[in-house]
Amino acid sequence: MITTSGLTKVYRSRGREVTALDGVDLHVREGEVYGVIGQSGAGKSSLIRCVNLLERPTSGTVTVAGQDLTALAGRGPRAGKELRAARSRIGMVFQHFNLLSSRTVQANIELPLEILGLSGKERSRKALDLLDLVGLADKAKVYPAQLSGGQKQRVGIARALAGEPKVLLSDEATSALDPDTTRSILELLRDLNRQLGLTVLLITHEMEVVKTVCDSAALMQRGRIVESGTVNELLATPGSQLAAALFPVSGDATGADRTVVDVTFHGDAATQPVISQLSRTYNIDISILGAAMDTVAGKQVGRMRIELPGRFEENVVPIGFLREQGLQVDVAGDAPASIPAQDAPATAAALVKEGAK
Repeated sequence: MITTSGLTKVYRSRGREVTALDGVDLHVREGEVYGVIGQSGAGKSSLIRCVNLLERPTSGTVTVAGQDLTALAGRGPRAGKELRAARSRIGMVFQHFNLLSSRTVQANIELPLEILGLSGKERSRKALDLLDLVGLADKAKVYPAQLSGGQKQRVGIARALAGEPKVLLSDEATSALDPDTTRSILELLRDLNRQLGLTVLLITHEMEVVKTVCDSAALMQRGRIVESGTVNELLATPGSQLAAALFPVSGDATGADRTVVDVTFHGDAATQPVISQLSRTYNIDISILGAAMDTVAGKQVGRMRIELPGRFEENVVPIGFLREQGLQVDVAGDAPASIPAQDAPATAAALVKEGAK
């Protein structure tokens, strides 16, 4: 639904150049909620503003719903009209709401409908329907100053939906809200995604947002996407920065003759007593140094840092056992991290057979 290819944005001021986007390739599938996360200055906001061409890219392409928007930019009156039509199918939700204080809530939502040329009766009907959709049917005649932050953002979302967009862009839409209000807005975005079949691309610096609502995510650093994929894929990727940030665990080995292992649970394995099975099967004492469990996209997932007695070479079989259960296992520290996951079961089985001789 949204694809960027080689997207670059360079800002020039007083003889200086700042590269905000450096060859960004992004692919957001139809109907998913996709989060782009990164620290301030990573290029997130430049990316989302280039997606709807509020900012013109320096180079590269932006395709939304099969239409190359960059091909329409600056190509004469006809192309300009096509670009405006394409933009009308992309809704935008802003961090600071951007509501007009002189207009009522209903009139704020009607504003894009006025631009589209709808009649007063049709604008009113549609605005009231949208207010009902976001849970503010009783606020039509009040002014933004009379609303809470969460209510203002719901109005912003209703206004973004006025043009019946296929895509909804959210630029830090929850960063100015308290945690409870943030959760309610994220739940609303997920409900709209499901009810209306919206594709949602959201920008955030909060891991909780990705954990709560996103199907897929990308990590941005210095204008580049350094990691991307579905949340489940990221959790199963060895050394994933996003997985580690979503479920941070810590703890150091208690001695040189110990092996510290990070275990990622997802899918059916998250509810199985795998650690206790490992302890009973190999008659070893296991220390849990840290753990983080939560629900992501409706599924329980998490990470656990455990300590096994003995050096890495002595724990190849127990580590192989964990991988046989469908778990992602990463050895912490300087140990040879890794028997490749696909080879671990065979290696473990071979060592068990060797030990039985």
